[in-house]
Amino acid sequence: MAQQDRAIRTRRVILEAAASVFDEQGYDRATIAEVLERAGVTKGALYFHFASKEQLALAVLEEHVTDIAVEPQQIKLQEFVDSGQVLAFRLRSDPMQRGAARLAVEQGSNHLDRKRSMLSWTVFVESLLGDARTRGEILDSVVIHETAELFVGAFAGIQMMSHALTNQADLCYRLTVFFQHTLPSIAVPAVLARLNLDPERGAKLDAALRRSAQVDAVVDAPAPAPAGAGAGAGAVAGG
Repeated sequence: MAQQDRAIRTRRVILEAAASVFDEQGYDRATIAEVLERAGVTKGALYFHFASKEQLALAVLEEHVTDIAVEPQQIKLQEFVDSGQVLAFRLRSDPMQRGAARLAVEQGSNHLDRKRSMLSWTVFVESLLGDARTRGEILDSVVIHETAELFVGAFAGIQMMSHALTNQADLCYRLTVFFQHTLPSIAVPAVLARLNLDPERGAKLDAALRRSAQVDAVVDAPAPAPAGAGAGAGAVAGG
């Protein structure tokens, strides 16, 4: 079990190092050698998890989606808003999110299939909006799949503009402006009035999610061996 946990940690270290390199260098200029140096692992350890730079990049793009999970809310559309704001906040400093964001929108390279990332995000958003529709939070005229694609495409453009102008510093505010303009055409008025669009919400939610993850890590950690257990085992083996 300890070996499996170590492998999971090593894989995460490699992914975070790769994401940082992709964020700074882009896909074409990034090298395995630089990822190895930043991760502090051997070439064998990296190739045990990832067979190529392309596999590394695709894994970073996949983590880009799975890393975003917010606490359940009474209003499903609030979860939709919260997911966007957490992502917007993390794009300011989180290496995984920043690296994946550059990979997803970077122009010029034909060596990486970026469709998977956009499609995964569309499915994620579509699921949230679909749950909101089931709860009666969304207007009947709304086409869920088209709305999901609109959000994913618009967010990509918003984050590119924010990156160019402020290195993502104003992304949460820009996302709030986008929500203020688009949600009235999606949400039932009674639900719209109850949504919290505060641009500072992403930072607060991120802090709460990280505290929760730390608590879960402590709870899931294996119990320490009883005092003296090692000595006793040695005595039996030696005797």
